[in-house]
Amino acid sequence: MLAYSSGEVVDIALAIFLILVGAGIAWVSLELGATLQRLAALIKGTQEEALPVINKVGTTLDHVNAQMEKLDRVTDSAVDAADSADTAVRAVSFAITRPVQKVTGFAAGVSHGVADLKTRRNVRSAVDAGKAAAAERERELEEELREADKK
Repeated sequence: MLAYSSGEVVDIALAIFLILVGAGIAWVSLELGATLQRLAALIKGTQEEALPVINKVGTTLDHVNAQMEKLDRVTDSAVDAADSADTAVRAVSFAITRPVQKVTGFAAGVSHGVADLKTRRNVRSAVDAGKAAAAERERELEEELREADKK
């Protein structure tokens, strides 16, 4: 029988262990290399598929931005038109307000003057009542218009 000393047995066991560890490391390295190759292929495929999509998205965003700029110009024009219309309406309203106040005051004055003339039969009293009623109606209308402007 072959006689081995305990040191030789340990050396043989260590050699076998190191051979198995080396084989395991080689196998893990090969598997890792294959995995890295698959990962590289996946990344390359993703790049080839994603880059055209990203380019199309960029082009679409450029078109959307161009349309948004056009819409911005249209809304600016609409705001300018509304401001112009508001200015025109205010100018016409201002131009008409005073004559309307005078006409309504006159109508109220005539109405009160005639009523006073019928009841008192005094022309001077009727004229005074008409003037007072006209002035009061003009003040009331002016207050109503101020309140309407506040709203």
